[in-house]
Amino acid sequence: MNLPSRNWLLVGLIVALAAGGYYAFKQSRNEALPTGIVSGNGRIEAVEIDISAKSPGRIREILVGEGDFVKAGETLAYMDTAQLLAQRRQADAQLQRARIAIDTAHSLITQREAEMTAAAAVVSQREAELDAAKRRLTRSEQLAVNNTISQQILDNDRASERGAAAAVAAAEAQLAASKAGINAAKAQAVDAGAAVDAALAAGDVIDTEINDATLRSPRDGRVQYRVAEPGEVLGSGGRVLNLVDLGDVYMTFFLPTAQAGRVAIGAEIRLVLDAAPQYVIPAKASYVSDVAQFTPKTVETEEERQKLMFRVKAQIAPELLRKYIQQVKTGLPGTAYIKLDPNAQWPANLQGTLLQ
Repeated sequence: MNLPSRNWLLVGLIVALAAGGYYAFKQSRNEALPTGIVSGNGRIEAVEIDISAKSPGRIREILVGEGDFVKAGETLAYMDTAQLLAQRRQADAQLQRARIAIDTAHSLITQREAEMTAAAAVVSQREAELDAAKRRLTRSEQLAVNNTISQQILDNDRASERGAAAAVAAAEAQLAASKAGINAAKAQAVDAGAAVDAALAAGDVIDTEINDATLRSPRDGRVQYRVAEPGEVLGSGGRVLNLVDLGDVYMTFFLPTAQAGRVAIGAEIRLVLDAAPQYVIPAKASYVSDVAQFTPKTVETEEERQKLMFRVKAQIAPELLRKYIQQVKTGLPGTAYIKLDPNAQWPANLQGTLLQ
């Protein structure tokens, strides 16, 4: 249905009046602020934390739901640990075998040391026999010069001396072999000790993985999403839950170049949320972006450079957040008022019910 031109004119007039009224409201709002205080619109935000599985596995149980408040250290979910527990039993068995190997190696060292003692005694005995054989041979050679003994006796004494020398050499070889056996047994003991250390380390690794299979909250916060459900198999780093850290809450808003350039870190800020305009939330400026967030197509003139918008972060004090943690919600829109001049006085509407 076509409207008469008169009606179109009436509609246009209403739209123009509404736009003009909104513009006037905005202007009066800005003009109501004292010199040295400016404002910007933003939303309450918080640091998000992903609760993820460190190792691949199946989710056994999730203990919390979306919207639940959790404390730091609180158990949130369990991953299945059946395979890890089997590996732990295997590591325990390997540890037991390694400890038995150490005992065996120490027994072998004792045995080899006893053998070395016996070999050393044999060497001493053979050396004494060699000394006696040499003395006998010396006497026989002297007597043989005067033909006092027969040539046969002399030959027998020479053979005895050589046999005694060979026996000494054999005993010394046996003694060297015993020493080598001791060194081998000691090396075996060291290897068994290393196997014990390796088995203990393997057990510690498995214990760590079992402990990591219990997913705990790193901070106080609220569960925002359940990303996965019990029974699902996740890869390494697979997300299970998403938390909002209610100890790190802030509002991000934007200011033009001229105002952003005057913001001091730590500057006093007051936040008013649309959902609760009767309350004023104190905050501090903790961050000012060094890069413009909204940039016009051209910034060749000073006028257009003033249109650049910079992000400012208003941090709410953690102690205040802890006091009102049950009421903290992210995503709520509101207005941030910031002092560019520390000597500026807050207007009456920002000195009302100040949360403390």
